[in-house]
Amino acid sequence: MKLLCTSLAALAIASAAPAAAQNAAPAAATADAAYPMTPQGAADWVAMVESEMGDFGVEYARVSWVNSTYITPDTDALAAKYGAQATEMSVRYANEAAKYAQVQGLDADVARKLDILRNGIVMPAPVRDGAATELNEIATSLNSQYGKGKGTLDGQEISGSDIEAEMGNLDRTPEEYAEMWTSWHDNVGAPMRDDYLRMTAIANEGAKELGFADLGAMWRSNYDMDPDQFAAETERMWQEVKPLYMALHTYVRSKLNEKYGDAVQPATGPIRADLLGNMWAQEWGNIYPLVAPAGAGDIGYDLTELIEQKGLDEIQMVRTGEQFFSSLGFAPLPGTFWERSQFVKPRDREVVCHASAWDVDNVDDLRIKMCIKKNADDFVTIHHELGHNYYQRAYNKQDYLYLNGANDGFHEAIGDMVALSITPEYLVQIDMLQPNQVPGTDKDIGLLLRQAMDKVAFLPFGLMVDRYRWGLFDGSIPAGELNKGWNDLRLEYQGIVPPVERDETKFDAGAKYHVPGNVPYTRYFLARILQFQSFKAACDQAGWDGPLHRCSFYGNEEVGKNLNAMLEMGASKPWPDALEAFTGERQMSGEAMVEYFAPLKAWLDEQNAGKTEGW
Repeated sequence: MKLLCTSLAALAIASAAPAAAQNAAPAAATADAAYPMTPQGAADWVAMVESEMGDFGVEYARVSWVNSTYITPDTDALAAKYGAQATEMSVRYANEAAKYAQVQGLDADVARKLDILRNGIVMPAPVRDGAATELNEIATSLNSQYGKGKGTLDGQEISGSDIEAEMGNLDRTPEEYAEMWTSWHDNVGAPMRDDYLRMTAIANEGAKELGFADLGAMWRSNYDMDPDQFAAETERMWQEVKPLYMALHTYVRSKLNEKYGDAVQPATGPIRADLLGNMWAQEWGNIYPLVAPAGAGDIGYDLTELIEQKGLDEIQMVRTGEQFFSSLGFAPLPGTFWERSQFVKPRDREVVCHASAWDVDNVDDLRIKMCIKKNADDFVTIHHELGHNYYQRAYNKQDYLYLNGANDGFHEAIGDMVALSITPEYLVQIDMLQPNQVPGTDKDIGLLLRQAMDKVAFLPFGLMVDRYRWGLFDGSIPAGELNKGWNDLRLEYQGIVPPVERDETKFDAGAKYHVPGNVPYTRYFLARILQFQSFKAACDQAGWDGPLHRCSFYGNEEVGKNLNAMLEMGASKPWPDALEAFTGERQMSGEAMVEYFAPLKAWLDEQNAGKTEGW
């Protein structure tokens, strides 16, 4: 399988190059003799590497699947062993690729694959003895620690998946939110601090051996442009959408102040992180009832209630997601998907509940791993994860190194783009909502605000997680200010603060899966931008005539045909080529998102008149 998305992040291995088996070492050692430094030698060497990676990747994926769905000391040990092998070979191939990249007259396809090999490692180990083993033992340990993490509620232990649900329970008190937030961050994040610093120090050393300034520069080199240029591009996109976030922050803060009073949430300044319905304050949709506009706020239905009324179980929720893709002309998921996926949390063992999509054999052994709850959030998440699976299958005819998204933001955006079509009209089409329940245009502000509470609220968090790690990697955030650096950036970008004082015995960033799991996070920011850009393109292709937020392209096979043409490209072309193939544009842009939420922005500005914006 390809090590991408959220699926194998804990293994801290290349998203594009999971590396070869142990028996590839002799081939690598004799590369100069068997594969001379010529254009043909480079092409032959790349072909050898892809073959070795493909064979090892399947075995590695199976070990990783068992470890994620059955956490024991034995599966941890196996995962760490395979992870070390993968890291060692990934680094070896990256170093060899750097040499072959200097050969004059390379075929363009070979040159692109060499770049992927060199740039695609997420957590590279240096070549010194023992480094890869140590790196992967730490990474596997952190993954397991997170999977087994617990918090408390009213003094009673509570699991990670349950605590996420309870953070969105509006019947809880501010004291209970603070207890859950603090216990989760203390129990999960703080114990990881020293191991995380050690792990990232090893990977930073590995990145420098590969010729990068630091690990952050290496991560940013994977976007078909200069690392500094990519950082500037993400900042440009943030500035396009930042006014929308600032308006939302001001409005939500005032509503929380009305609800809880000055002692809990002041009317000015930052928002208390635990009051936003989410452990990480990354999406705020769970508190929508607290901020819903009078009159327009009740949109006439609740998706969680519709799921209950329809009697959908966890499997049927996934079947509904599959039905959307089928309506676009995509073939049904294979039978093995339904046999091998993890849909619900097993009662008899520890698992990683964090949702992920897998392609174990790089052909059609597609799976999702979730602990599905019968609610609206997981209904949307299912569409998101299936987007990964359909993308994986679409490009499965590509060469091994191209079995990936055009960039990692594309992979995250596909399912989210489909989920934007979960409109009232779509719910009528799939018989979950009666026609007379479709909210009128007078409810549009409510519909848009409900979307913005997740989509817009997420934007600064999606950007700052990697900004934080880039700072750790380049030293601008000192190791002695590991926690301060995190909370400073959360204040700067999100305008939020912890509910209690935090100090340097803590590691609050570690309480977010993707940090100890070593998943580069900018992909999720890009996905928020790309999903609206792609959604607008799909609606234009479908001939939609109406407000963008009301569009659903469910059942439009022309859109499906055009989408599949882009998905089939995988990583074989630079991402601007893939973007252009579906949208006709070559630059990622927040303009479609701004258009989608324009009516809401105008309304928020009216509500915020006379209020202090910012913090």
